[in-house]
Amino acid sequence: MASDAKSRQVPLDKIRNIGIIAHIDAGKTTTTERILFYTGRTYKIGDIDEGNTQMDWMDQERERGITIVSAATTTFWTHSAHSAKGKEDPYRINIIDTPGHVDFTAEVERSLRVLDGGITVLDAEEGVQSQSETVWRQADKYKVPRICFVNKMDKLGANFLATVKSIETRLAANPAIMVLPIGSEHTYKGNVDLLTRKSIIWGSEELGAKFDVSDEIPEDMKAQVDEYRAKLVEKISETDDALLGKYLAGEEPSVDELKAALRRAVIGYKLVPIYAGTSLRNKGVQPLLDAVIDYLPSPVDLKEVKGINPKTNEEETRQLVPDEILCGLAFKIQNDPHVGKLTYFRVYSGVIQSGSYIYNSTKNIRERVGRLLLMHANQREEIKEAYAGEIVGIVGLKDTITGDTLCDENKPIILEKISFPEPVISLAIEPQTKSDQEKLGFALKRLMDEDPTFRVKTNHETGQTIISGIGELQLEIMVDRMKREFSVLANVGDPQVAYKETIQKSAEGEGKYIRQSGGRGQYGHCMLRIEPKPRGEGFEFVDAIKGGSIPAEFVSAVEKGVKEAIENGLLLGYPVVDLSVTCYDGSYHDVDSSEMAFKIAASQAIQAASKKADMTLLEPIMKVEVTTPSEFMGDVIGDLSAKRAQISGTEERGNATIILSMVPLAELSGYATTLRSMSKGRASYYMEPSHYEIVPRNIVEAMLAKSTFTGRISAQ
Repeated sequence: MASDAKSRQVPLDKIRNIGIIAHIDAGKTTTTERILFYTGRTYKIGDIDEGNTQMDWMDQERERGITIVSAATTTFWTHSAHSAKGKEDPYRINIIDTPGHVDFTAEVERSLRVLDGGITVLDAEEGVQSQSETVWRQADKYKVPRICFVNKMDKLGANFLATVKSIETRLAANPAIMVLPIGSEHTYKGNVDLLTRKSIIWGSEELGAKFDVSDEIPEDMKAQVDEYRAKLVEKISETDDALLGKYLAGEEPSVDELKAALRRAVIGYKLVPIYAGTSLRNKGVQPLLDAVIDYLPSPVDLKEVKGINPKTNEEETRQLVPDEILCGLAFKIQNDPHVGKLTYFRVYSGVIQSGSYIYNSTKNIRERVGRLLLMHANQREEIKEAYAGEIVGIVGLKDTITGDTLCDENKPIILEKISFPEPVISLAIEPQTKSDQEKLGFALKRLMDEDPTFRVKTNHETGQTIISGIGELQLEIMVDRMKREFSVLANVGDPQVAYKETIQKSAEGEGKYIRQSGGRGQYGHCMLRIEPKPRGEGFEFVDAIKGGSIPAEFVSAVEKGVKEAIENGLLLGYPVVDLSVTCYDGSYHDVDSSEMAFKIAASQAIQAASKKADMTLLEPIMKVEVTTPSEFMGDVIGDLSAKRAQISGTEERGNATIILSMVPLAELSGYATTLRSMSKGRASYYMEPSHYEIVPRNIVEAMLAKSTFTGRISAQ
């Protein structure tokens, strides 16, 4: 593939920025590998089981057979309808393969933020699963049009129409069935395209690269094809007034009219086209690529991106074209062993050149663009400039992090940031040797830059370094990466639940810090009122000082003192959340008052107030979905109930029962082993963070009795 600007500057309407999103094991990476093979990007098909996939390039990914980091690649595809005639230039498809595991949800979140369209891959036997719902909601949040690919049609228990039904009920989507599978399970051999009424059959030769298209529909399917085609035409017509008029008048719209209307409906989030196939057996992928070109938006369809001008705080827009002023979003940081810190960048408008300077409007700093790279997983190709609509890697940015906007300094804009979930689980980590001690800080900083859900802090009481994240697997991989990539050997403690503290009623407290020791003394005095806020509202500081009883510079010292106190915890050393603190009175001394004195007084005042505010703990509650053979259902529900679970319902799917529940994370330590032994290894579970809830009083008291936290207030 040539890298000169001409060969890369594809017309904007021929660019597709798409992501592949799904539940664990639905077949995202396998589908991506097939796409790369059929588009000629790779010459041999990668296989997850053999550990030679293009997109899962990290050692940890190949060993575990899962995707951990989203990988980006660029490939080209000529629509099947035109490739035979050789009359059309290829379309450029920028693909991001995202992880399915909930621990790496940040990778999905940031990828969806910069994508124009998505392919949701579903397992034909399992249907819509929990993580499918989670990524679907993430895509809804960023308004990403998508198509669905019902994969694994050859799997035992595969049921295409039941999967479509679950898309309708669980995802609240409006599915447009585009194909009907010919056969299922071991008899699956191809699809009938409902719009064109043609059969597409894949032979077993040539890895699915060749397929036969014919007008012959299997005799036993003709009635079903007519029924579902009529439903499809009606669904598409309902989204378009002109077509609806034609349809109601009894006229059949042409295939081209239907395709054009469906494209508008997909981009307007009104319909979701559904395709079927089996990526592993090389069937059904080419029509999916055609659908990406036919129905998913190009930058031209999306027209513009909105942002805020940091100088005026007013909304501004940028057209998604190369002639516009430059702006784009840094959506991922990666530490590359060959080039150092690599920033993945979606160019929304304008042109970016290597060697130029660019303005980070989020941080108000200038950065130098060292080199620009076109990415293919972990291989790279150097380019001189990148245009609107492209996704590239930038080498040389020092202070830019995930979610920062990069733009032209003369016309700054800040695009919508990416929001990430809060960590719910922590580990203590300590270096094994003195030399590891020095490298540990550097390694943790690098890993924190890469993953916004990975946090590091020091516990001042114990001197320990605490790392926090979304799940145990994420933390395990981080420790493994420290060892492999940064040669840091560390000892790790047991996983700890990320509790939070909060207050349940309003209270007031006074803090007075007076020291006189010859010469200049110390004087700080403030009165605080604390009030609970609704769950998830965070912390708010209100300055209600009247008549200058505390000068403004000391009020900000009071705020700092309060923030430090609540970060370090008041009850058991966990951060205090969901409260409003009002500084309403106090006094100062012309000579002796200092910032430090007011910080200490604020800390005393908040401690005093919290003793009267009925403090308690909040714990993370996990949404847990257990899939078990029906005979073990009673045992599983009994065990969950003993773990303080709230069972929200059960569903039958084939021979399995799915138990939906909300369970405190503190009760789930070692649950995988418990579940395996209880079900003879046949049950599996999936969990994701849901929300925080108040910990029962008896458990808080037991924790207080065991605690060695010295800064705490006494139990109420």
